[in-house]
Amino acid sequence: MLRYILTWGTAGVLIGLVITLIIQLQNLQPATPPLENRTAEPSDRFSYSKAVKTAAPSVVSIKAISLVEEKNPLTQLNPLLDRFFGERSPHSNNSQLKTSLGSGVILSEDGLILTNYHVIANTREILITLMDGRSAKAQRVGVDPETDLALLKINLKNLPAIRLSNSDQLEVGDVVLAIGNPYGVGQTVTQGIISATGRNRVGLNTYENFIQTDAAINPGNSGGALINAYGELVAINSAIYSQSGAYQGISFSIPVNLAVEVMQDLAQYGQVVRGWLGVEGQDVTAEILAKIGLTDVSGVLITEVFIDSPAYKAGIKIGDIITDIDSKKINDVRDVLNTIADSRPDQKVSIKGIRQMQSFSTTAKLIQRPQLSN
Repeated sequence: MLRYILTWGTAGVLIGLVITLIIQLQNLQPATPPLENRTAEPSDRFSYSKAVKTAAPSVVSIKAISLVEEKNPLTQLNPLLDRFFGERSPHSNNSQLKTSLGSGVILSEDGLILTNYHVIANTREILITLMDGRSAKAQRVGVDPETDLALLKINLKNLPAIRLSNSDQLEVGDVVLAIGNPYGVGQTVTQGIISATGRNRVGLNTYENFIQTDAAINPGNSGGALINAYGELVAINSAIYSQSGAYQGISFSIPVNLAVEVMQDLAQYGQVVRGWLGVEGQDVTAEILAKIGLTDVSGVLITEVFIDSPAYKAGIKIGDIITDIDSKKINDVRDVLNTIADSRPDQKVSIKGIRQMQSFSTTAKLIQRPQLSN
């Protein structure tokens, strides 16, 4: 009888301890408010909405209208018909209006808009539509086909200029957002990371220093904004690498630092002011060095010198190898191109090189780089 009393007494103690432990654990757990009392604050969720709200009003849609002449097949067969009838010829060529779409970014409160040159090239009318629904015709301030940038101007009040970042501080892996008007569906935001910086030799522009990203960029995004997680402009979206014409994970954007330099020249002079030396060349390769009997030399082999150019007047000759410009080591043609372009007309540059196995040095006074037709 005593054994049963002890057993039940022990069980009672254990049950009491379990109940006490459960009560203590319940007191340690945080109280969960009823669902209807919860509030969803922006700080409570992982979102880039604040960055988008900051930058999106500064991104505009662009409608570029151009006049395209369509050849009449009868005219091509017999051009004498047009000579005889003139403009009244029933066989004359037809001109039709063509509309293309793109994007742009407001960079100043007085209406300066930066976009890609290819968006507005050969157009007769440019229409700008803001996120708030306002629209206006734009005037060209200046264009730079060699970086694929164009500066436009609209006359509207209370324009939201975008904040600028420093693209030199970008690092691979940084989060970026692309804002534009792909396919004309309306303002769209896509997200990705910086895949690479300093991309050149892409074959798109004369001067290339692209930011590569995997943020989706499609036709209509050209000229739009690439922003960081703070809503600051880091680049102007420019092109995609694609075999189909649609996004395939490789997009190229023009760094904001380069874009602003171009914009400042376009605003002040209507064109970009760059130095010009007046040579053409090719990268020095191991095969070239073997032919001329040199080793361990990097530089550019001069293949053409333009008559009366700064290079011509400085005595540079075909067959010379340029190794240094203003104490900067030259590794390839792009080094020459960028170094000279960063200099201004009338600026003197010191040049070192190799001619017929011997070192030489000279000084050239640069002139304004000839403008591409636009």
